[in-house]
Amino acid sequence: MKKLTLTLMAVAVGLLFTSQVFAWGPGYGPGKGRGYENGREAGLERLNLTAEQKTKIEALQTSTDKEVRPIREKMFDKSVEMRRFWLQANPDKNKINAARKEISALRDQMQDKTTEMRLEIRKVLTTEQQEKLANVGWGRGMGYGPRGGMRGQGGYGPRMGMCN
Repeated sequence: MKKLTLTLMAVAVGLLFTSQVFAWGPGYGPGKGRGYENGREAGLERLNLTAEQKTKIEALQTSTDKEVRPIREKMFDKSVEMRRFWLQANPDKNKINAARKEISALRDQMQDKTTEMRLEIRKVLTTEQQEKLANVGWGRGMGYGPRGGMRGQGGYGPRMGMCN
């Protein structure tokens, strides 16, 4: 009887620990994850790039990442600062608006860098690859917004978007 009880308890403990693995389900593992594919690299993997093109594009992406990282960090710091302004007992409208404008300017800088990178990447591609890229839709895919999938809370009805 002791052996049976001990065996059943061992199986129960094993199931308890392994149930967490199954609760997560199949995933994409560590790394950039599913959303990354639909961002900057969406469409590029379908263009049958040569090794030289891949190297050039990766170099462009790496240099853009290096340029954008400090801007992104400043944007994060300004967002935290603006959040602190909002959390004050009497929020200062001028400080909040100034922080918001700085965040917008930083976002514009990031978008400018991304646009430059995309234009440089297009120069690396052949005419056929550019046409194919236009047809696959660069940057479209899963996401949020009218062309990218579900919006806001999801579903149809009174809470269809984040802006409601």
